[in-house]
Amino acid sequence: MATTTTITFTPPCGPVHGRADGEVVRASGIPYAVADRFTAPAPTDDWAEPLDATAPAPACPQLRSPFLASVLGEALRGLPQDEACQRLSVTLPRDARADEGLPVLVWIHGGSYTTGAGDAPIMDPKPLVAEQRVVVVTVTYRLGLFGYLGSGHARPANLGLLDQLQAFQWVQRNIAAFGGDPRRVTAFGQSAGGDAVAHLMAVPGAEALFRRAILQSPPLGIARGRRRMNAAMAEAAEAVTAGMPAADVVAAQADVEARAASFGLMGAMPFGTQYGHHPLPVEEEVDAAWDRAAPHIDVLIGRTTEEARFYLPTVPVLQRWTRVPLLGPVLRRAVVGWATSAVYSRAIGRFARRHVRAGGTAHRYVISWAAPGNPYGAAHTVDLPLLFGDERTWVGTGLVAGAAWADIDACGRQVRRLWADFARGEPIGDTGRIPGVLRHRRVRTPARGA
Repeated sequence: MATTTTITFTPPCGPVHGRADGEVVRASGIPYAVADRFTAPAPTDDWAEPLDATAPAPACPQLRSPFLASVLGEALRGLPQDEACQRLSVTLPRDARADEGLPVLVWIHGGSYTTGAGDAPIMDPKPLVAEQRVVVVTVTYRLGLFGYLGSGHARPANLGLLDQLQAFQWVQRNIAAFGGDPRRVTAFGQSAGGDAVAHLMAVPGAEALFRRAILQSPPLGIARGRRRMNAAMAEAAEAVTAGMPAADVVAAQADVEARAASFGLMGAMPFGTQYGHHPLPVEEEVDAAWDRAAPHIDVLIGRTTEEARFYLPTVPVLQRWTRVPLLGPVLRRAVVGWATSAVYSRAIGRFARRHVRAGGTAHRYVISWAAPGNPYGAAHTVDLPLLFGDERTWVGTGLVAGAAWADIDACGRQVRRLWADFARGEPIGDTGRIPGVLRHRRVRTPARGA
Protein backbone atom coordinates (compact mmCIF):
# COMPACT_ATOMS: atom_id res chain seq x y z
CA MET A 1 0.00 0.00 0.00
CA ALA A 2 1.35 3.43 -1.00
CA THR A 3 2.09 5.81 1.83
CA THR A 4 0.80 9.37 1.84
CA THR A 5 3.28 12.15 2.51
CA THR A 6 1.75 14.67 4.89
CA ILE A 7 2.73 18.32 4.49
CA THR A 8 2.00 20.76 7.33
CA PHE A 9 1.21 24.43 6.84
CA THR A 10 0.83 27.06 9.56
CA PRO A 11 -1.41 29.84 8.23
CA PRO A 12 -3.04 32.33 10.63
CA CYS A 13 -6.32 30.37 10.52
CA GLY A 14 -4.58 27.40 12.20
CA PRO A 15 -2.33 24.45 11.29
CA VAL A 16 -3.29 22.48 8.19
CA HIS A 17 -2.21 18.98 7.15
CA GLY A 18 -2.11 18.63 3.35
CA ARG A 19 -0.77 15.84 1.20
CA ALA A 20 1.76 15.44 -1.58
CA ASP A 21 0.37 14.35 -4.95
CA GLY A 22 3.12 13.91 -7.51
CA GLU A 23 4.41 17.31 -8.58
CA VAL A 24 1.96 19.21 -6.39
CA VAL A 25 0.76 19.49 -2.82
CA ARG A 26 -2.92 19.68 -2.01
CA ALA A 27 -4.59 21.12 1.07
CA SER A 28 -8.25 20.33 0.40
CA GLY A 29 -11.61 21.07 1.97
CA ILE A 30 -10.45 23.93 4.22
CA PRO A 31 -13.42 25.74 5.79
CA TYR A 32 -13.35 29.47 5.01
CA ALA A 33 -16.80 30.43 6.32
CA VAL A 34 -19.81 29.14 8.23
CA ALA A 35 -23.49 29.92 7.81
CA ASP A 36 -26.89 28.63 8.72
CA ARG A 37 -29.33 28.15 5.85
CA PHE A 38 -30.43 31.45 4.28
CA THR A 39 -28.01 33.51 6.39
CA ALA A 40 -24.92 35.48 5.45
CA PRO A 41 -21.60 33.71 5.96
CA ALA A 42 -19.19 34.56 8.74
CA PRO A 43 -15.47 33.74 8.84
CA THR A 44 -14.61 30.39 10.38
CA ASP A 45 -13.10 30.62 13.84
CA ASP A 46 -9.38 29.94 13.94
CA TRP A 47 -8.35 26.50 15.20
CA ALA A 48 -5.45 25.26 17.32
CA GLU A 49 -5.37 21.54 16.48
CA PRO A 50 -4.12 20.54 13.00
CA LEU A 51 -6.86 20.37 10.38
CA ASP A 52 -6.85 17.25 8.21
CA ALA A 53 -7.10 18.78 4.72
CA THR A 54 -6.66 15.61 2.67
CA ALA A 55 -10.24 15.08 1.43
CA PRO A 56 -11.93 17.19 -1.27
CA ALA A 57 -14.47 19.86 -0.43
CA PRO A 58 -18.08 18.63 -0.57
CA ALA A 59 -20.35 20.00 -3.27
CA CYS A 60 -23.42 22.06 -2.45
CA PRO A 61 -26.50 19.79 -2.68
CA GLN A 62 -27.74 19.71 -6.29
CA LEU A 63 -29.61 17.64 -8.82
CA ARG A 64 -27.72 15.47 -11.30
CA SER A 65 -28.14 16.64 -14.90
CA PRO A 66 -28.15 13.74 -17.40
CA PHE A 67 -27.41 16.24 -20.18
CA LEU A 68 -24.34 17.67 -18.43
CA ALA A 69 -23.19 14.14 -17.64
CA SER A 70 -23.30 13.27 -21.34
CA VAL A 71 -21.20 16.31 -22.26
CA LEU A 72 -18.85 16.71 -19.29
CA GLY A 73 -19.01 13.29 -17.68
CA GLU A 74 -19.96 12.67 -14.07
CA ALA A 75 -18.36 15.90 -12.92
CA LEU A 76 -19.04 15.28 -9.23
CA ARG A 77 -17.87 11.66 -9.22
CA GLY A 78 -16.61 10.78 -5.75
CA LEU A 79 -17.64 14.05 -4.12
CA PRO A 80 -20.00 14.10 -1.15
CA GLN A 81 -22.71 16.75 -1.00
CA ASP A 82 -23.18 18.91 2.08
CA GLU A 83 -25.02 22.15 2.73
CA ALA A 84 -22.03 23.27 4.81
CA CYS A 85 -20.01 23.55 1.61
CA GLN A 86 -18.06 26.76 2.25
CA ARG A 87 -14.71 25.08 1.71
CA LEU A 88 -11.72 25.78 -0.49
CA SER A 89 -8.74 23.77 -1.66
CA VAL A 90 -5.19 24.99 -2.26
CA THR A 91 -2.92 23.35 -4.84
CA LEU A 92 0.73 24.44 -4.99
CA PRO A 93 3.99 23.19 -6.53
CA ARG A 94 5.53 20.46 -4.41
CA ASP A 95 8.83 22.32 -4.10
CA ALA A 96 7.28 25.74 -3.41
CA ARG A 97 8.93 27.66 -0.57
CA ALA A 98 6.79 29.31 2.06
CA ASP A 99 8.42 32.66 1.30
CA GLU A 100 8.37 32.32 -2.48
CA GLY A 101 5.44 34.62 -3.19
CA LEU A 102 4.00 32.76 -6.18
CA PRO A 103 1.09 34.19 -8.20
CA VAL A 104 -2.29 32.99 -6.92
CA LEU A 105 -5.29 32.13 -9.10
CA VAL A 106 -8.65 31.73 -7.34
CA TRP A 107 -11.11 29.59 -9.34
CA ILE A 108 -14.87 30.19 -9.21
CA HIS A 109 -16.57 27.26 -10.94
CA GLY A 110 -19.49 27.59 -13.32
CA GLY A 111 -22.70 25.63 -13.69
CA SER A 112 -25.54 28.18 -14.04
CA TYR A 113 -25.32 28.82 -10.28
CA THR A 114 -27.04 25.46 -9.73
CA THR A 115 -24.42 22.77 -10.41
CA GLY A 116 -20.72 22.11 -10.00
CA ALA A 117 -18.13 22.21 -7.24
CA GLY A 118 -14.68 23.62 -6.68
CA ASP A 119 -13.15 20.15 -6.44
CA ALA A 120 -14.91 18.58 -9.43
CA PRO A 121 -12.28 16.27 -10.96
CA ILE A 122 -12.71 17.70 -14.48
CA MET A 123 -11.53 21.05 -13.08
CA ASP A 124 -8.44 19.70 -11.31
CA PRO A 125 -5.79 22.47 -11.43
CA LYS A 126 -2.85 20.09 -11.08
CA PRO A 127 -1.47 20.58 -14.63
CA LEU A 128 -1.78 24.37 -14.39
CA VAL A 129 0.05 24.40 -11.04
CA ALA A 130 2.76 21.92 -12.01
CA GLU A 131 3.57 23.46 -15.39
CA GLN A 132 3.29 27.14 -14.55
CA ARG A 133 4.47 27.25 -10.94
CA VAL A 134 1.46 29.07 -9.57
CA VAL A 135 -0.83 28.50 -6.60
CA VAL A 136 -4.47 27.71 -7.42
CA VAL A 137 -7.32 28.02 -4.92
CA THR A 138 -10.61 26.35 -5.89
CA VAL A 139 -13.73 27.61 -4.13
CA THR A 140 -16.97 25.77 -3.38
CA TYR A 141 -19.96 27.96 -2.54
CA ARG A 142 -23.72 27.78 -2.10
CA LEU A 143 -25.85 27.25 -5.22
CA GLY A 144 -29.45 27.45 -6.36
CA LEU A 145 -32.01 28.00 -3.62
CA PHE A 146 -29.27 27.78 -1.00
CA GLY A 147 -27.22 30.61 -2.43
CA TYR A 148 -28.74 32.53 -5.31
CA LEU A 149 -32.33 33.50 -4.71
CA GLY A 150 -33.64 35.92 -2.13
CA SER A 151 -36.40 38.43 -1.66
CA GLY A 152 -34.19 40.70 0.39
CA HIS A 153 -36.70 40.52 3.25
CA ALA A 154 -37.06 37.17 4.99
CA ARG A 155 -34.35 35.64 2.82
CA PRO A 156 -31.19 37.51 1.77
CA ALA A 157 -30.03 37.44 -1.85
CA ASN A 158 -26.49 36.89 -3.15
CA LEU A 159 -25.46 34.44 -0.41
CA GLY A 160 -23.24 32.52 -2.83
CA LEU A 161 -21.52 35.77 -3.82
CA LEU A 162 -20.98 36.57 -0.14
CA ASP A 163 -19.46 33.10 0.28
CA GLN A 164 -17.01 33.91 -2.50
CA LEU A 165 -16.06 37.21 -0.86
CA GLN A 166 -15.28 35.33 2.34
CA ALA A 167 -13.07 32.97 0.35
CA PHE A 168 -11.09 35.86 -1.14
CA GLN A 169 -10.68 37.38 2.31
CA TRP A 170 -9.39 34.02 3.56
CA VAL A 171 -6.88 34.00 0.70
CA GLN A 172 -5.63 37.48 1.57
CA ARG A 173 -5.06 36.45 5.17
CA ASN A 174 -3.67 32.94 4.72
CA ILE A 175 -2.23 32.26 1.27
CA ALA A 176 1.32 33.41 2.08
CA ALA A 177 1.72 30.32 4.27
CA PHE A 178 1.17 28.20 1.14
CA GLY A 179 3.80 30.05 -0.88
CA GLY A 180 1.38 32.48 -2.52
CA ASP A 181 1.60 36.25 -2.85
CA PRO A 182 -1.58 37.98 -1.60
CA ARG A 183 -0.64 41.02 -3.72
CA ARG A 184 -0.75 38.95 -6.92
CA VAL A 185 -4.16 37.32 -6.80
CA THR A 186 -6.12 36.67 -9.99
CA ALA A 187 -9.82 35.80 -9.82
CA PHE A 188 -10.87 33.51 -12.64
CA GLY A 189 -14.08 31.74 -13.46
CA GLN A 190 -16.03 30.25 -16.33
CA SER A 191 -19.70 30.72 -17.30
CA ALA A 192 -21.59 31.50 -14.07
CA GLY A 193 -18.16 31.63 -12.44
CA GLY A 194 -17.07 34.32 -14.90
CA ASP A 195 -20.31 36.20 -14.22
CA ALA A 196 -19.59 35.92 -10.49
CA VAL A 197 -16.07 37.31 -10.93
CA ALA A 198 -17.48 40.25 -12.88
CA HIS A 199 -19.92 41.00 -10.09
CA LEU A 200 -17.27 40.60 -7.41
CA MET A 201 -15.54 43.47 -9.24
CA ALA A 202 -18.61 45.64 -8.53
CA VAL A 203 -18.33 45.10 -4.77
CA PRO A 204 -16.68 47.95 -2.83
CA GLY A 205 -13.11 47.02 -1.94
CA ALA A 206 -12.72 44.35 -4.64
CA GLU A 207 -9.37 45.82 -5.62
CA ALA A 208 -8.01 44.85 -2.20
CA LEU A 209 -8.92 41.20 -2.83
CA PHE A 210 -7.56 40.59 -6.33
CA ARG A 211 -5.37 42.43 -8.82
CA ARG A 212 -6.45 40.69 -12.03
CA ALA A 213 -9.53 38.92 -13.36
CA ILE A 214 -10.03 36.33 -16.09
CA LEU A 215 -13.66 36.10 -17.17
CA GLN A 216 -14.29 32.99 -19.28
CA SER A 217 -17.56 32.98 -21.22
CA PRO A 218 -19.49 35.17 -18.74
CA PRO A 219 -23.18 35.32 -19.80
CA LEU A 220 -23.31 39.08 -19.24
CA GLY A 221 -25.97 39.47 -21.92
CA ILE A 222 -28.57 37.99 -19.55
CA ALA A 223 -27.31 39.57 -16.32
CA ARG A 224 -29.63 42.59 -16.40
CA GLY A 225 -33.37 43.14 -16.36
CA ARG A 226 -33.97 40.15 -14.08
CA ARG A 227 -36.01 41.86 -11.33
CA ARG A 228 -39.44 40.58 -12.37
CA MET A 229 -38.12 37.07 -12.94
CA ASN A 230 -36.41 37.07 -9.53
CA ALA A 231 -39.63 38.21 -7.88
CA ALA A 232 -41.67 35.48 -9.54
CA MET A 233 -39.15 32.86 -8.49
CA ALA A 234 -38.94 34.20 -4.93
CA GLU A 235 -42.73 33.94 -4.65
CA ALA A 236 -42.57 30.30 -5.77
CA ALA A 237 -39.81 29.65 -3.24
CA GLU A 238 -41.78 30.86 -0.21
CA ALA A 239 -42.71 27.25 0.60
CA VAL A 240 -39.04 26.41 1.07
CA THR A 241 -38.11 26.78 4.72
CA ALA A 242 -34.93 26.90 6.75
CA GLY A 243 -35.91 23.65 8.46
CA MET A 244 -36.60 21.49 5.42
CA PRO A 245 -34.22 18.61 4.66
CA ALA A 246 -31.65 19.67 2.07
CA ALA A 247 -32.92 17.02 -0.35
CA ASP A 248 -36.38 18.59 -0.25
CA VAL A 249 -34.92 22.02 -1.00
CA VAL A 250 -33.16 20.59 -4.03
CA ALA A 251 -36.32 18.82 -5.15
CA ALA A 252 -38.32 22.07 -4.90
CA GLN A 253 -35.87 23.89 -7.15
CA ALA A 254 -37.44 22.64 -10.40
CA ASP A 255 -40.79 24.24 -9.55
CA VAL A 256 -39.04 27.51 -8.74
CA GLU A 257 -37.05 27.43 -11.97
CA ALA A 258 -40.27 26.84 -13.92
CA ARG A 259 -41.37 30.38 -13.02
CA ALA A 260 -38.51 31.67 -15.16
CA ALA A 261 -39.52 29.83 -18.34
CA SER A 262 -41.50 32.78 -19.75
CA PHE A 263 -38.60 35.23 -19.43
CA GLY A 264 -36.79 34.32 -22.64
CA LEU A 265 -33.04 33.79 -22.67
CA MET A 266 -32.77 34.87 -19.03
CA GLY A 267 -34.84 31.87 -18.08
CA ALA A 268 -32.03 29.61 -19.31
CA MET A 269 -30.02 30.73 -16.26
CA PRO A 270 -32.72 31.60 -13.73
CA PHE A 271 -30.47 31.79 -10.68
CA GLY A 272 -27.82 34.46 -10.40
CA THR A 273 -26.66 37.65 -8.79
CA GLN A 274 -29.33 40.17 -7.81
CA TYR A 275 -28.73 43.89 -8.09
CA GLY A 276 -29.84 46.18 -5.28
CA HIS A 277 -29.19 43.52 -2.65
CA HIS A 278 -26.08 43.43 -0.48
CA PRO A 279 -23.28 43.55 -1.55
CA LEU A 280 -24.27 44.78 -5.04
CA PRO A 281 -25.49 48.23 -6.09
CA VAL A 282 -28.81 48.77 -7.82
CA GLU A 283 -28.73 47.83 -11.48
CA GLU A 284 -28.58 51.44 -12.66
CA GLU A 285 -25.35 51.97 -10.71
CA VAL A 286 -23.43 48.81 -11.54
CA ASP A 287 -21.50 50.42 -14.42
CA ALA A 288 -20.31 53.16 -12.07
CA ALA A 289 -19.21 50.49 -9.57
CA TRP A 290 -17.27 48.68 -12.29
CA ASP A 291 -15.75 51.97 -13.40
CA ARG A 292 -14.40 52.60 -9.90
CA ALA A 293 -12.65 49.23 -9.91
CA ALA A 294 -11.35 49.44 -13.48
CA PRO A 295 -8.02 51.27 -12.87
CA HIS A 296 -7.09 48.72 -10.20
CA ILE A 297 -7.99 45.38 -11.85
CA ASP A 298 -6.59 44.13 -15.17
CA VAL A 299 -9.04 42.04 -17.17
CA LEU A 300 -8.74 39.15 -19.63
CA ILE A 301 -12.21 38.37 -20.94
CA GLY A 302 -13.48 36.18 -23.73
CA ARG A 303 -15.56 33.39 -25.13
CA THR A 304 -15.60 30.45 -27.50
CA THR A 305 -16.59 30.86 -31.16
CA GLU A 306 -19.72 28.71 -30.86
CA GLU A 307 -20.86 29.15 -27.26
CA ALA A 308 -24.52 28.40 -27.91
CA ARG A 309 -23.81 25.14 -29.73
CA PHE A 310 -23.52 23.61 -26.26
CA TYR A 311 -27.25 24.11 -25.71
CA LEU A 312 -28.70 22.85 -29.02
CA PRO A 313 -29.36 19.32 -27.70
CA THR A 314 -31.58 20.81 -24.99
CA VAL A 315 -34.00 22.23 -27.60
CA PRO A 316 -35.53 19.22 -29.41
CA VAL A 317 -37.24 21.23 -32.16
CA LEU A 318 -33.93 22.83 -33.11
CA GLN A 319 -32.26 19.45 -33.06
CA ARG A 320 -34.76 18.18 -35.61
CA TRP A 321 -34.42 21.19 -37.90
CA THR A 322 -30.62 21.22 -37.82
CA ARG A 323 -30.62 17.64 -39.17
CA VAL A 324 -32.47 18.66 -42.34
CA PRO A 325 -30.13 18.31 -45.36
CA LEU A 326 -28.73 21.58 -46.73
CA LEU A 327 -30.97 23.79 -44.60
CA GLY A 328 -29.91 22.28 -41.27
CA PRO A 329 -26.28 23.48 -41.14
CA VAL A 330 -27.31 26.97 -42.26
CA LEU A 331 -29.99 27.13 -39.59
CA ARG A 332 -27.59 25.85 -36.94
CA ARG A 333 -25.00 28.51 -37.75
CA ALA A 334 -27.64 31.22 -37.67
CA VAL A 335 -29.12 30.15 -34.34
CA VAL A 336 -25.74 29.57 -32.71
CA GLY A 337 -24.43 32.90 -33.98
CA TRP A 338 -27.46 34.83 -32.78
CA ALA A 339 -27.57 33.24 -29.32
CA THR A 340 -23.79 33.48 -28.84
CA SER A 341 -23.94 37.18 -29.66
CA ALA A 342 -27.00 37.88 -27.50
CA VAL A 343 -25.78 36.09 -24.37
CA TYR A 344 -22.00 36.45 -24.64
CA SER A 345 -20.10 38.39 -27.28
CA ARG A 346 -21.94 41.74 -27.44
CA ALA A 347 -22.00 42.14 -23.67
CA ILE A 348 -18.38 40.98 -23.35
CA GLY A 349 -17.38 43.66 -25.83
CA ARG A 350 -19.31 46.34 -23.95
CA PHE A 351 -17.77 45.26 -20.64
CA ALA A 352 -14.23 45.40 -22.04
CA ARG A 353 -14.69 48.79 -23.74
CA ARG A 354 -16.27 50.33 -20.64
CA HIS A 355 -13.43 48.96 -18.51
CA VAL A 356 -10.84 50.62 -20.75
CA ARG A 357 -12.73 53.94 -20.93
CA ALA A 358 -12.74 53.95 -17.12
CA GLY A 359 -8.95 53.70 -17.01
CA GLY A 360 -8.47 49.93 -16.87
CA THR A 361 -6.53 47.47 -18.99
CA ALA A 362 -8.43 44.76 -20.85
CA HIS A 363 -7.64 42.00 -23.32
CA ARG A 364 -10.24 40.01 -25.23
CA TYR A 365 -9.82 36.46 -26.49
CA VAL A 366 -11.77 33.98 -28.61
CA ILE A 367 -11.24 30.21 -28.36
CA SER A 368 -11.79 28.30 -31.61
CA TRP A 369 -10.45 24.86 -30.61
CA ALA A 370 -12.79 21.92 -31.10
CA ALA A 371 -12.41 18.15 -31.13
CA PRO A 372 -12.29 16.96 -34.77
CA GLY A 373 -15.74 16.05 -36.04
CA ASN A 374 -17.33 16.68 -32.67
CA PRO A 375 -20.98 17.82 -32.81
CA TYR A 376 -20.39 20.43 -30.10
CA GLY A 377 -17.62 22.19 -31.99
CA ALA A 378 -16.05 25.13 -30.16
CA ALA A 379 -18.93 25.25 -27.71
CA HIS A 380 -19.39 26.63 -24.21
CA THR A 381 -17.09 24.83 -21.70
CA VAL A 382 -14.55 23.76 -24.37
CA ASP A 383 -11.98 25.86 -22.47
CA LEU A 384 -12.21 23.56 -19.44
CA PRO A 385 -10.27 20.56 -20.82
CA LEU A 386 -7.62 22.98 -22.09
CA LEU A 387 -7.05 24.33 -18.58
CA PHE A 388 -7.86 21.54 -16.16
CA GLY A 389 -7.92 17.83 -15.51
CA ASP A 390 -6.21 14.97 -17.26
CA GLU A 391 -7.01 12.18 -19.67
CA ARG A 392 -8.55 10.07 -16.91
CA THR A 393 -11.07 12.75 -15.98
CA TRP A 394 -12.02 13.68 -19.54
CA VAL A 395 -11.98 10.32 -21.30
CA GLY A 396 -15.41 9.33 -22.60
CA THR A 397 -16.94 12.80 -22.30
CA GLY A 398 -19.01 14.06 -25.20
CA LEU A 399 -17.25 17.42 -25.35
CA VAL A 400 -13.85 16.08 -26.43
CA ALA A 401 -14.89 12.93 -28.30
CA GLY A 402 -12.81 12.64 -31.46
CA ALA A 403 -9.70 14.33 -30.05
CA ALA A 404 -6.55 12.54 -28.91
CA TRP A 405 -5.53 13.50 -25.40
CA ALA A 406 -1.99 14.28 -26.57
CA ASP A 407 -3.42 16.96 -28.87
CA ILE A 408 -5.68 18.37 -26.16
CA ASP A 409 -2.76 18.53 -23.76
CA ALA A 410 -0.44 20.16 -26.31
CA CYS A 411 -2.99 22.90 -26.96
CA GLY A 412 -3.81 23.14 -23.27
CA ARG A 413 -0.19 23.76 -22.31
CA GLN A 414 -0.20 26.89 -24.44
CA VAL A 415 -3.48 28.13 -22.99
CA ARG A 416 -2.28 27.45 -19.45
CA ARG A 417 0.90 29.41 -20.19
CA LEU A 418 -1.13 32.39 -21.43
CA TRP A 419 -3.39 32.36 -18.36
CA ALA A 420 -0.38 32.11 -16.03
CA ASP A 421 1.55 34.85 -17.82
CA PHE A 422 -1.42 37.15 -17.38
CA ALA A 423 -1.67 36.21 -13.70
CA ARG A 424 2.05 36.90 -13.26
CA GLY A 425 1.58 40.36 -14.71
CA GLU A 426 3.79 39.62 -17.70
CA PRO A 427 2.96 41.41 -20.97
CA ILE A 428 0.90 39.20 -23.26
CA GLY A 429 1.17 41.56 -26.22
CA ASP A 430 -1.27 43.79 -28.05
CA THR A 431 -2.23 40.81 -30.19
CA GLY A 432 -1.43 37.13 -30.06
CA ARG A 433 -2.62 33.74 -31.17
CA ILE A 434 -2.27 30.05 -30.51
CA PRO A 435 -2.83 28.59 -33.98
CA GLY A 436 -6.00 26.56 -34.20
CA VAL A 437 -6.83 27.30 -30.56
CA LEU A 438 -7.12 30.94 -29.53
CA ARG A 439 -6.51 34.53 -30.54
CA HIS A 440 -6.38 37.57 -28.26
CA ARG A 441 -5.95 41.32 -28.51
CA ARG A 442 -5.69 44.30 -26.23
CA VAL A 443 -8.77 46.52 -26.11
CA ARG A 444 -8.01 50.15 -26.88
CA THR A 445 -10.00 53.22 -25.90
CA PRO A 446 -12.44 53.92 -28.73
CA ALA A 447 -11.79 57.06 -30.72
CA ARG A 448 -13.97 60.01 -29.77
CA GLY A 449 -17.35 59.66 -31.41
CA ALA A 450 -16.83 55.96 -32.11
